[in-house]
Amino acid sequence: MLINKDNVSELAWHKMDELLPCIVQHAVSGKVLMQGFMNAEAVLKTLDSGKVTFFSRSKQRLWTKGETSNHTLTLVEISADCDADSILVLAHPNGPTCHTGSETCWSASQSADLSFIGELEQIIASRKGADPDSSYTASLYAKGIKRIAQKVGEEGVETALAATVKDLNELKNESADLLYHLIVLLQASDLTLSDVVGVLRARHKK
Repeated sequence: MLINKDNVSELAWHKMDELLPCIVQHAVSGKVLMQGFMNAEAVLKTLDSGKVTFFSRSKQRLWTKGETSNHTLTLVEISADCDADSILVLAHPNGPTCHTGSETCWSASQSADLSFIGELEQIIASRKGADPDSSYTASLYAKGIKRIAQKVGEEGVETALAATVKDLNELKNESADLLYHLIVLLQASDLTLSDVVGVLRARHKK
């Protein structure tokens, strides 16, 4: 269930001495960022402030992620599982989440395939405004949206042709090129894959 101020008391706080485990997931890539514990007060502060807040068992107080490092977690959604005894937070990280400086506390693990697309989008977005000589992506942004759109068209045709002649290896490569250039085009238009997913979600509900 989605958690709000009115139903916080309905969570199964009694099961774990008024503390429930909370997993934080990147709202775009889906990558698991960290795990902490929340009490009811931490949930309410998270909802009020929009910054993910935990109960620190070592400090025995509320602790807002990033209160010293400024690497905060901006709340997107908070929900409980079917037994109401664990919490899932979707958030936008503002910098690395782990105290080691890594993006996630599970930095040694390989991200899921679709999570990598989210990571790639962040990398592509970071190239906007960069020196055109610093990367191919930056040079594309410098050439303008017409050239980027042209590349999407070219890659789309090449992808279709590879499928037509049943060249599966070429189809994979051309599809990768198409997806990459599409992300660049979206970013150049101040849009993201999340905007596209929003359209797909709305269509799926119909």
